Amino acid sequence: MTNKWQAVFFDFDGVILDSVDVKTQAFATMFRQYGPEVEKAVLEYHLAHGGVSRFKKFEYYYNHLLKIPITDDILNDLGRQFNQLVLEGVLAAPFIDGALETLVQIKELAIPAFVVSGTPHEEMQLIIEKRNLSQYFLEVHGSPRKKQDIVQDIENRHSLRMEDCLFIGDAATDFEAAQHCGTSFLGIVKDGEKSPFPREASVTVRVSLLEFVHKNIHKLKYDYQSLASAS
Repeated sequence: MTNKWQAVFFDFDGVILDSVDVKTQAFATMFRQYGPEVEKAVLEYHLAHGGVSRFKKFEYYYNHLLKIPITDDILNDLGRQFNQLVLEGVLAAPFIDGALETLVQIKELAIPAFVVSGTPHEEMQLIIEKRNLSQYFLEVHGSPRKKQDIVQDIENRHSLRMEDCLFIGDAATDFEAAQHCGTSFLGIVKDGEKSPFPREASVTVRVSLLEFVHKNIHKLKYDYQSLASAS
């Protein structure tokens, strides 16, 4: 057991910025033309599959809801439309409660932090730059690579021990990536919303890594009763 986390992996939307609703509204706008039933199904799938690439969602919507063949050109056009709808909103989105304070604490403690997001890689890097967050992250990664593949790549390049690392996310895909890679996990769940995580997962309404830092890392000890390992 080490005296602090060796590294922390962050999802972005719903963990750092309160930007999930921005993307939900973008999907609704794009598919409203196909009628209320399709729009409802689009939003249900989107909300049930947080952390999944928008392009994978487009493929599902076209193949399973619209029954329309989808080409690379259509996918690229949908991606451009989506980007135009969401980028301004994401750049203006507020921080999730406790997120910025947590990043400051982690930086002060010299713990490497990484963004592992389902947002397209170049867009994710642009958002980090525009929001002046580059100082807090050693690396920033997005789709099309799967989250578990990103984490394992970072593990290999930085010689990390996954049992000494933490993944913070708000979607089932984040928990699955943590389980696959063997990291501990902390789930962020909005107040009043149903948790997408299994009962054994540790969850919090705010980015309580701030509390975790105060209670555990700052005192150089762990508290595995309040933050269970996902491995």
